This record gives sequence, structure tokens and C-alpha cells, in this order.
Amino acid sequence: MKKLFPILFILLLVLAACGSNDSDGKASSSDNGNETITYESEDGPVKVPADPQRVVVLSSYAGDLIDLDIPIVGADAWSMQNPRFKDSLKDAEEVTEDDLEKIIELKPDLIIGLSGLKNLDKLKEIAPTVTFTYGKLNYLDQHVEIGKLVNKEDDAQNWVDDFTKRAADAGEQIKEKIGADATVSVVENFDKQLYIYGDNWGRGTEVLYQAMGLNMPQKVKEDALEAGYLALSTEVLPEYMGDYVILSKFDDTDTSVEESESFQNTDAAKNNQVYVVDGDAFYFNDSNTLDYQLEFIKESFLGN
Repeated sequence: MKKLFPILFILLLVLAACGSNDSDGKASSSDNGNETITYESEDGPVKVPADPQRVVVLSSYAGDLIDLDIPIVGADAWSMQNPRFKDSLKDAEEVTEDDLEKIIELKPDLIIGLSGLKNLDKLKEIAPTVTFTYGKLNYLDQHVEIGKLVNKEDDAQNWVDDFTKRAADAGEQIKEKIGADATVSVVENFDKQLYIYGDNWGRGTEVLYQAMGLNMPQKVKEDALEAGYLALSTEVLPEYMGDYVILSKFDDTDTSVEESESFQNTDAAKNNQVYVVDGDAFYFNDSNTLDYQLEFIKESFLGN
């Protein structure tokens, strides 16, 4: 028996070493019986669940989590009012970073938000909390990073590879149909204020300009590309209208912009090349919304 003891001890050490890494080679451990991985966040390493089951998302990443089949128990107002997320979030609660007691009641195993989140230290006491700086990663790398966080990096990368090809193919078809020099603008009518957008602010801008390689008008490039967006008046809107326009609206009953003389006199309006979208459904640049934007743009420009 004394001779067997060292052998058994060595076997236990070997088994422990074999279990110290998951299938992707990431360090893993057991936290109160639940497997965890160490995620390298912007603020340093964070131990997070290897298979999160109760996530609170306080930012624009709900669609990424939905696509990765991650259960969401709490989400921000913008995500909750997205009609396309309704079924996926039917059991989730609307929360903000100020709703600490409500978040505690949801018993999250992971909290995700944007950098600068209020009550960050208190949120970290509730559950592992990871924040991202908006725009630090491009829209595709951001999805992969979300995949890393929830231990589904391969699934996220596969989507990126597929989306990139689908968008590029559609872009070539659109350019062949409308001409390589044709321009497209993304205009938003929100709360009685008009906005024009660059190439990285959601609303389909990433799909149109980055993934498809379509052209924005020179005036948009000069005034909105670097900042991301520009607020403007109806009177100057024609200066920013491309040959084609994606018009994002949050109120279907508000047709003041479309009925204005300045809008009606643009080539895009005269040629019926203005495509109106639901702002609540078209707002983000998560993977789920990007797929929707791509299909809408393809159907609008190509009719299929």
C-alpha cells in the first residue's frame, strides 16, 4: 500500500494538469463547481464562466449574444425595444447600470457593458463584469471578441468569414447595377433632428461603406466620416443626399422630412431611390443586426 501511494499521487497530478486547459487551450478552473475561463479584457484578466447562462448586457451587444446562443436575463432599453430582438429577449428585464438591486435579483453570472459604465465597482461585486470601448475594435473584430468572452470564438469567427464574403459579393452586384461611381447616404430622423452618418456608426454604414465598398457623397466624407455623424437641418440636407439614400426613422407617422421641398427636389427622391427603415431595428452593428441590414440592402438595391 505504501508503494502504491506515490503512484496514485502522481496520477492525480497528471489528471489535474490535463484538466487545467479547455479545448481551446485557455486556462480554466472551477469556481464553486462552475467551470471558468480567464478572459483578457481591456482592464486586465477577468475570470468569467466558461458557459454563461445568465448574462446582463448594458450596451449594444445583445445581438451578438443572441447569435451565439447566450441566454440574456437583462438588457439595455435600446435592445429591449428592438422589434427584431423581441422573441429572444421575451424573458429578459430592462435594466441600466443604476438598477443595482434589480440586477442582483436577476442573479447574473456575467455582465457586459461599455467603458465608462457607472457603478462599475458595484457591478463587479454582483458578477464578473467586462466592458468594451466603442470603436476600439472594428465591427467584425468586436463580434469575435464577444465570442472570446463567452467561450465561442470559433463560432464568432465563422460568422465573420461568412458575412464578409456575402457582403462583398452583394456589393459587387450592387455596383454593377447602379454604377461604380454612384453614391449612397445614410440619413436618420430621430426626435425631430436629422443626422447623416460616416462609415462606422451602425444604421447599415459598416455594411454599405466598409463591407460592400459603396461610395458616400463627398460632402458626407468631408463632414461626417471622421466624427462618425453630423446633425443637420432640412435646408442643407440636399447637400448630403447621395444618388441613393437609406432613411432611418423611429416614428412612421412623421413624414415631415420626406414631404419637405428640399427633400423632394433631390435626385434620390425623384427617382424613388430612398429606402425607409425602422430605426429601432436598424440601429446597431452587432452580428444579428448586420445580417438584417445586409438582407435589407440587397433587397432594396437588387430586388432579391
